[in-house]
Amino acid sequence: MKPLVSIIMGSTSDFPVMEAAAKFLDELEIPFEINALSAHRTPAEVEQFAKNAEARGLKVIIAAAGMAAHLPGVIASMTTLPVIGVPIKASLEGLDALLAIVQMPPGIPVATVGINASLNAGILSAQMIALHDEKVAVALKKYKEGLKKKIVAANEELAKVQFKHKIG
Repeated sequence: MKPLVSIIMGSTSDFPVMEAAAKFLDELEIPFEINALSAHRTPAEVEQFAKNAEARGLKVIIAAAGMAAHLPGVIASMTTLPVIGVPIKASLEGLDALLAIVQMPPGIPVATVGINASLNAGILSAQMIALHDEKVAVALKKYKEGLKKKIVAANEELAKVQFKHKIG
């Protein structure tokens, strides 16, 4: 089994944030890998990874980075695979990372999710894979239906909450 998604983070300290994406991919049974690569500390390894990603059978790359947040853009500059950037809240409430990832130059797009929103990155990568994988498409539909059911159940619980001046 070969990985279809690669989760790359600038440092293993980002793993607690990126774990949500890994758990989601695991739940949908999408093969993935996780590695730490730094655009600044291991640039040769980042280049080797990015240039060989497609040949290795990867379909989507999720790249997380904080502060300067160059990793997603550097990877995107060396591959035609979709890259999803996850800004990590490392400084300035993560706004520096968000802006660094989302403000890419023309020709080097990086899809970007919210700060620390690795779950959304996992979901987006699954949606990309689902375009050509019916099993993943069905699992995503089931997941989305589950989200709907959670809100319906939450509303039912809210209806039971009593306040003196609450109507309904």
